Amino acid sequence: MAAIAGSSRGDQEKPVDFDAVIRPLIESACLRCHNEKTTEGDLRLESREWAVKGGANGTAIVPGDPAKSPFYTLIALPADDDAIMPPPDNPPLAKQQIALVERWIKEGARWPAESKLEIQTRMDFVKHVQPLLEMHCVACHKSDNAEGDLDLATQKSAFATGANAPAIVPFAAKESALYTFTTLAKDDEQLMPPADKGGPLDKPSTEILRLWIAQGAIWPEDVSLKVRPKDQKAPPSPDNLELVEKIRGEVLAKQGAPSEAAMKDYSAKVPRTGATYHMVAIKGGEFLMGSPAGEKQRKDDEGPQVKIKVDPFWMGKYEVTWDEYEPFMITKVDRFKNGALQNFDPTVHTVVDAVSQPTKPYTEMSFGMGQKGYPAISMTQHAANKYCQWLSAQTGHFYRLPTEAEWEYACRAGTTTAYSFGDDPAKLDEYAWYYDNANEKYQKVGLKKPNPWGLYDMHGNVMEWTADQYVADRYTKFAKQTENPFITPETLYPRSVRGGGWDDDPENLRSAARRGSEAAWKMQDPQLPKSIWYHTDARWLGFRIVRPLKVPSVEEMNHYWNSAVGKL
Repeated sequence: MAAIAGSSRGDQEKPVDFDAVIRPLIESACLRCHNEKTTEGDLRLESREWAVKGGANGTAIVPGDPAKSPFYTLIALPADDDAIMPPPDNPPLAKQQIALVERWIKEGARWPAESKLEIQTRMDFVKHVQPLLEMHCVACHKSDNAEGDLDLATQKSAFATGANAPAIVPFAAKESALYTFTTLAKDDEQLMPPADKGGPLDKPSTEILRLWIAQGAIWPEDVSLKVRPKDQKAPPSPDNLELVEKIRGEVLAKQGAPSEAAMKDYSAKVPRTGATYHMVAIKGGEFLMGSPAGEKQRKDDEGPQVKIKVDPFWMGKYEVTWDEYEPFMITKVDRFKNGALQNFDPTVHTVVDAVSQPTKPYTEMSFGMGQKGYPAISMTQHAANKYCQWLSAQTGHFYRLPTEAEWEYACRAGTTTAYSFGDDPAKLDEYAWYYDNANEKYQKVGLKKPNPWGLYDMHGNVMEWTADQYVADRYTKFAKQTENPFITPETLYPRSVRGGGWDDDPENLRSAARRGSEAAWKMQDPQLPKSIWYHTDARWLGFRIVRPLKVPSVEEMNHYWNSAVGKL
């Protein structure tokens, strides 16, 4: 049984405060599936207005009557009932939390109109909090060594002991010494843990404590704590500039000095997996980047148009598919959070093994939309960059993401119209998957007509990462003629994506349409800190690869593959 310990009779007599008690429960247990972008059961819960409006089950909250409020009745169902909320694949709310929701509704469901909710990670004591307390706190706060008279070994003692008892006040992190003492300055005598014992905790750790307490400080009564060794810090990653130098050396040795005239399309297999990929030769040339002032649905960030010169390159005929990407993403080996192998040994492992790869995803990443032959989705730009490096290390060819200029040059394929097939969006059905025809999901690559240069799905299906930082007014800063422009990313957000996706309207599929990435694309990621590998909310985001004819310098390669390192 899980409990909210430490609640007093006086607390129970006070009206349930929405912002202090109900808001954290909705933000952590409900909002992930009931928001503006994800409205399961047609229900949104980010404001009182939407909650009262309700969804498929009618109004979610009937003030004064919990029995007629699905928001209450569904969370109060038995744990084995398929209709319970949160759904059965998530932990149910604790009885005390459910009781507070019931009482809040009985009291009139007061919900300030100005309270706008945001998705928060739901804290699980055993998964998030127990390891933290056992590694950093219990050694000095247990029954036989309770410094400050605080005993954290059991739920009962943790909520009842301490010179500043109670050290944990459910729903009130700012009144809980267990949290506030961890946020003090490094030289403060009350800092916990003290500086000479590893303090202060990092921001993700203190945030775990804050969110756990804010959500009610649920601590299963049968869980006792014991001292646990601290996590080992990851050693320096082998994925560094030296690795880039090694890969570049192999690329130069294999490629030699090919000419543009000798370029031709080719197909190849990923050496380690056997997955096939196809590359289209794109001759160098000039084009007008951006949209003309008179183009319908044009946006300000698409101009003014500027003449751009682009060197030759090969580009993926299709968006990278799960067949190619999933073996890179799921490796079934132990990795540090930065993706480095935990047991990496330079005498045993190869340059391919030294490339960082994603940690295990917390959920199935195709979200049931299909895998074989479908585009890979929801990766960060960092993950896409590392895939390119991983592929390069295996093949001896330099692969990377396209620059914005290369992407638009290839998408236009010599055209100057809004789309590569003309200006009429009525023809989109022949060339693209988008909101009107995609059936609310991505589709297999290559099913629509290609553009004039033989590239498929440049419009729609999934948006595609480019290598650049997104800068809204970048075209105003170009010279009259610019060669191979590339804006090296300096910040994690925003970075540029192109092409539009299956959930987009026609204007967002135009050749010149641009978009910048957002931190909100990983809002639903329940991990703390959030993963550097996944944009779980961006189920319409993928990428395709390019291979420039000219092999760049080591420093340039490093910029392409590691532009997010140190910023994650």
